[in-house]
Amino acid sequence: MATTGTKKKPVGKMLVMGLISLALYALLLIKQDEVNLMFGKGGWYAFLPIITAFVFSFVHGSFTGDFWTVLGVEAARKKKEVK
Repeated sequence: MATTGTKKKPVGKMLVMGLISLALYALLLIKQDEVNLMFGKGGWYAFLPIITAFVFSFVHGSFTGDFWTVLGVEAARKKKEVK
């Protein structure tokens, strides 16, 4: 069977990552007092904001990348210079 070269759009993955991202932001806002207490303890707890930032960055970045792919927006490819 020959392939036509079209790629399937990641709609399902986009929706899942979007829902996870929405849930993370909602949880952060709803529980912000507890989060502030936990992050402000010091010691090993100082790594929690860093870990949280990485988790948010990964989830939101994955959602955003898939969102633009589903819309059909792709990065421009560099053209090779002809000398």
